[in-house]
Amino acid sequence: MREVQMKRVSHRQLIVPTAAALFAAAFGLISPASAQTFSSSYTSAAEKDCRTIGKPKDVSTKQVCPGKSGLVVLISEDDLRQTVSVGPNRAAAAKEPAAETWFAPFNSTANTVEWRAVDGKPFAIIQRWLIADNNDPDKAGSPISKPMLAVTRLPPARSVMLPISMPRPTATPTSSRARRRTNLRVISSAGRTK
Repeated sequence: MREVQMKRVSHRQLIVPTAAALFAAAFGLISPASAQTFSSSYTSAAEKDCRTIGKPKDVSTKQVCPGKSGLVVLISEDDLRQTVSVGPNRAAAAKEPAAETWFAPFNSTANTVEWRAVDGKPFAIIQRWLIADNNDPDKAGSPISKPMLAVTRLPPARSVMLPISMPRPTATPTSSRARRRTNLRVISSAGRTK
């Protein structure tokens, strides 16, 4: 009988392919006869690269940022909570479900938007969010912001935002083991609807 040696694989080598498969499966992109080319590109959502719509009110702003393939990114902020949606123009982006989906705690988005495309046609964006964790205050009692990735499916399908949990930089070994067991946990309820 021949002895087979097992090769140890790091959790990082397992998470990336697993996350990609989950992502593709969630959007119905896996098919047996598919010979599609997947690509990734980036745009900026920094204030300097976007156009402010109207006059900023005390706690409310709207910004339109250039996207890919004729699409725009609409970032709305009200009471320290942001929403992000995509459409062919500002009016269409404002009517997408993602424009009406937000997280209850205070939040903000990073300035980089990753565009995922199949054969050059964008089908989703990925963006890093910072969500205030009211259950984890700092020494002054203010909530600590936690990083999270959110995937937003793009039109013509109705845009839907799916938060994906991210590892914390100060994670304990126990929580790291739990994350390796579950890899990436996709949260099915993406915030609350207005």
